[in-house]
Amino acid sequence: MERLFDLDPQLIHDTILLAISVLVLFAILSYLLWNPAKKLLQDRKDKIANDIASATSDKEEAAKLKAEYEAKLKDVDKEADAILAEARQKALKNETKIVNEAKEEAQRIIKRAEEEAVLEKKRVADEVKQEMVTIAALMAKKVVTANIDTSVQDSLVDETLREMGDSTWQS
Repeated sequence: MERLFDLDPQLIHDTILLAISVLVLFAILSYLLWNPAKKLLQDRKDKIANDIASATSDKEEAAKLKAEYEAKLKDVDKEADAILAEARQKALKNETKIVNEAKEEAQRIIKRAEEEAVLEKKRVADEVKQEMVTIAALMAKKVVTANIDTSVQDSLVDETLREMGDSTWQS
């Protein structure tokens, strides 16, 4: 009799052995390959989860740092304004001090100039007196040389004094 599939005991035996070997091979390979592959995938999944958590914490920390730096920048602006205000106050004090010193120096210069003017006036007055003495000596010489009598000499001295005036002697 001819069989359609030729199912004889040898074929069944070979098929069962093949099925058992495939199952054993599948079990061994799954143990050897599936578990490491599963572990590799789990490790990768854990690493990705850790990376996401780390990125989230880094992002939160960056946001905190940004807020902190923005607050510091605001404080820096306030501090800069305070420093500038203090510098302006010092500049105004220095300006006032310099102006006062300049006024004092101007007063000293004016006082010195006035003193020099008084001294110059005295010197000129002394020179005028010396001139008068010289003129008087010349007049006396002329009087003596001309043998003028005393009445003429007195009239010349009086005339000279009137011409010079009292204001010349006083200034």
